[in-house]
This record gives sequence, structure tokens and C-alpha cells, in this order.
Amino acid sequence: MFSIGDFARLGRVSVRMLRHYDALGLLRPARVDPFTGYRHYEAGQLSRLNRLIALKDLGLTLDQVGRVFEEKVGTEELYGMLRLRRAELAAQVAEDTARLARVEARLRMIETEGLMSADVVIKSVAPIRLAELGGIAESYESDKIGPVVQPLFAELCRRFDAAGVIIVGPTIAYYEQVPEGVEVHVGAPVNVEPGKVHDFDIVDLPAIEQAATIVHHGPMDDADATVQRLATWIEENGYRSRGFAREVYLKYGYDDPSTWVTELQEAVTPGA
Repeated sequence: MFSIGDFARLGRVSVRMLRHYDALGLLRPARVDPFTGYRHYEAGQLSRLNRLIALKDLGLTLDQVGRVFEEKVGTEELYGMLRLRRAELAAQVAEDTARLARVEARLRMIETEGLMSADVVIKSVAPIRLAELGGIAESYESDKIGPVVQPLFAELCRRFDAAGVIIVGPTIAYYEQVPEGVEVHVGAPVNVEPGKVHDFDIVDLPAIEQAATIVHHGPMDDADATVQRLATWIEENGYRSRGFAREVYLKYGYDDPSTWVTELQEAVTPGA
């Protein structure tokens, strides 16, 4: 048998908690000295302690843990509960990490307000033939667009390889408002006749007579500040936007995202 101090050390809990579990009837000592009141535990009780701590970490109250013990939940069921909770916690961590990244991006935008000039160029954009795939994003928020764009590009590249299609220019993403949210189009310039059957669409993207363009350096997760600088320039220079900007990925790949280069092309007209 082990003294309460030794058992607490083996179970990685405090003596105070063992006394609390005893008082609640969750983990009684194997023996209590009738003269000294000292508690003693057996090694086999570590199994119950492990389950108790695991259930508590699942978010159950000690009262709920007691009811689980009364129902004699088996090892397999307990393991399933733990795996489910682990997945929930991992998802929560990922969500919190993404939220923190968005907050940091907004802070950077606030810090640089009015400090960075927008190197905007007004130019015409020629029509271009794209092989493309499409999908729907819930909204135009960065954290909603990225998870749609990236898998589409990966799938498009896979289909290009299978079809033996060669890309002849930088890849492009463009967007359209639809009732479900935002329709995302990702494509690449190709020399393919539209009549041939493929498992991707061949579209002729129309020319833009006047596009306000700006170059963004770095990952697209950080592009919001560049988008806002472009919007400010458009307004201050007497233009009006005609919708979502196209994204032309001048340098993009699996290397360091800080080296990526993207041109934003937003169709504009002179303001009233």
C-alpha cells in the first residue's frame, strides 16, 4: 500500500485533491488507519484515478464523473470519449490560432494606416483563356476564401497533369457574388480549344478596359491591407470600383510564402 503522499506523487495529483475525491466518494482510500486516520491506497486504484482525471479534463463536473462511474463506463467507451474530446480541443486550438492571426493582421493594418503609399497603376488588361475550376465560399472574408481557393488550385494542377495540359502564364483567381456567398474561380492560362472535353472548364476571361492594379508581396492571408490601400487610392483619385479584384499570382508555390508576389486587378470607371 501507498501513503496518500506517495499515491499523490504516482498519480500526479495533489494530496488536497485526493482528500477532496475521498470526501465526494469518487476515490476512497483502500484503507484508513483507525487510530491515526492516515489514508492508504493500492496501486490498482491508479486506474480509477486516471479515469477520474480524464473525465474531468473532458469537461465533466465531478458530479457528472460520479454518475459515469456509477454507470460503469468501459475502457473502449471512455477511450472513444477521450478521442472525441481531443479532436474538439484540437479544432478549438486551430480556430483560436486563426483568430489570433486575423487580429494580428488587423493590428498591422491599423499601425500602417496613412504611413504606406499605394503604388497603383491604371492599365488595360487583355482577354485571356483560362482552364478553371470553381467553388463557393461563405463570404469574402480571408478565412473563408483561403480554404476554398487552395484545394481548388491543388485539384486543378492534378487534372492538368492527367490531361497533359501546359500552363502558359500566371495562375489567376477571380470572384463573383452569388446568393450562396461568393463564387470562387481559380484558373491558369492555357492554349486549349474550348470544344475539347476536359474535366475542367475552358473560359475566355474578358478584357478589362481600365484596371487599378497594385502588387502585393507575401501570403494572401496578409493581403487585406493591400486591398484597402487600393480601395483608398481608387476613391481618392476619382474612380469607382466595378467589383471584386482579380488576383494574378506572379510568384506562388510551396516555397516561403513571404516571397510570394500577387497583382490585384480591380476594374474601375471614372467617378461622377
